[in-house]
Amino acid sequence: TGDTGQGARAWIKQILNQDMAFQHIKVIYPTAPARPYTPMKGAFSNVWFDRYKICNDVPEHIESIDSMCWGLTDLINDEVKNGIAKNRILIGGFSMGGGMAMHLAYRFHQDLAGVFALSSFLNKDSAVYQALKRNESALPELFQCHGTADELVLYSWGEETNKMLKSLGVSASLHTFPNLNHELNRTEIEKLKSWILKKLPIEAPKAN
Repeated sequence: TGDTGQGARAWIKQILNQDMAFQHIKVIYPTAPARPYTPMKGAFSNVWFDRYKICNDVPEHIESIDSMCWGLTDLINDEVKNGIAKNRILIGGFSMGGGMAMHLAYRFHQDLAGVFALSSFLNKDSAVYQALKRNESALPELFQCHGTADELVLYSWGEETNKMLKSLGVSASLHTFPNLNHELNRTEIEKLKSWILKKLPIEAPKAN
């Protein structure tokens, strides 16, 4: 919330002392458009969608979520046009970015390689849960991390999201970080990198 793609990239670089880069994987950091954000009394902020309140037991602001899903679908389609198979694309984010990624993958792009959500949650009656109740196809794996000392997005909200998604057929892991507030740390990003490499290994060259 309020940051840009380049801001997130710089934050990760500062934690790792280097860019999060892979020999065979392109990393894209999109920036959310600026929009009036209700929890900030309607002030403009770079947010993926609006919320009525930062809380898991209010309705989702589904109009803004859906319009952003269409916008981000264009980004995925551009990569597919460039020759990247959908099962070689992972999406994810921190906080609201992780919530956005779960909506995008589990409601619109169930053929992606996986999703990661760091310090993120879904609201109790999320449209994601409604979509998965009707779903019968294989789903992208979820890699979730959350700090137990998070004061903005409570650990229990992340845990509840994880349990709900598991009950609806998602293969989901939850990595717990004691004493971590609403932030990233090095161990978490290293774990994420390992998971990305496991999901997107270097492909053997195709024989002619």
